[in-house]
Amino acid sequence: MKAMIVSMFAIVGLMVSGVATAADMPNLAKKYGCTNCHKIDKKVMGPAWQDIADKYKGDAGATAKLSGVVKNGSKGTWGPIPMPATKKISDAEVGELVTFILDLAK
Repeated sequence: MKAMIVSMFAIVGLMVSGVATAADMPNLAKKYGCTNCHKIDKKVMGPAWQDIADKYKGDAGATAKLSGVVKNGSKGTWGPIPMPATKKISDAEVGELVTFILDLAK
């Protein structure tokens, strides 16, 4: 009985922890190629979006900073690989992506 209860807690724990990592990338991220370099929960070429969210948690200027990075690119913030600009994205779409990223903060 005790083993069954422990197993149930373990299964529930795995299910809950999988919720954040299983979140789908927004369609905009796929449309603009963000998924080529970013994943929600792990570093690819660029940082994990979860890491970005955690870094900027509580930063009042985070939305403006990250919007500028998405639109204009950046270099050196997360390592030697630069992030290219996304010039064809609208301001509304940038806002949607940045909001999604920042909402991942723990």
